[in-house]
This record gives sequence, C-alpha cells and structure tokens, in this order.
Amino acid sequence: QVQLGESGGGLVQAGGSLRLSCAASERSLSTYALGWFRQAPGNEREFVAAITRSPAYTNYADSVKGRFTITRDNAKNLVYLQMNSLKPEDTSVYYCAASSFLSTKRQHYPYWGQGTQVTVSS
Repeated sequence: QVQLGESGGGLVQAGGSLRLSCAASERSLSTYALGWFRQAPGNEREFVAAITRSPAYTNYADSVKGRFTITRDNAKNLVYLQMNSLKPEDTSVYYCAASSFLSTKRQHYPYWGQGTQVTVSS
C-alpha cells in the first residue's frame, strides 16, 4: 500500500506559477510510475502528466504541454508538478497517483492522494 500526500496548491493570478509536490509515506516511490490528474467541479478527473520510474520518460496532456513540467526525486521520495503560465481553466483539485506502469488513464492508478486545490484568478 502506498500513501500519497499533495501540497503546494493555492490561489494565483493568471500567468503565475505554482509548484505542487507529492510525497509518499512508508514506501518508496522509486518503483512506481507517477501521474498527476485534476478534477474541476462537474467534470471528470483528467490526466495532466506522468513520469516513468527510470529513465524518466514523461507524458503530458495537450492542454498543459509546454507550460507544466513533471519531475521526480527518488532519493527524497517526491514527485513535482511545476505549473507555469497558469490559466483560469487550470483551476481544479490536483491529485497525484502511483501505478506500476505509465498510463494516461486514471483506472490504471491504484494509489491516490487526497488532492490539493489550485485556483487561478483572471
């Protein structure tokens, strides 16, 4: 069992930046592919970005490509989502998730954090 916890959310103006972090407790993240998803009210949870174990291959949703960057620090048991040039439509609850393989589909991720709110004002 992997327990995940996100941090770093908040309120930011359009064009600003935030960095989200996700930490694991009790078990190393280095054996997992890791993903970020987001869910706005009334919407389904959607894929944002994912990163493999090693070497660190990454994949991004088209809506965030060029603005968001996912990285991982296996020594610190952390995964990050650097979000730049934020837009009001990026407003969502952001979740990190762990899987045994890289996927863009939420059903392939058995382990989830509780989410962190990101609000982008116009």
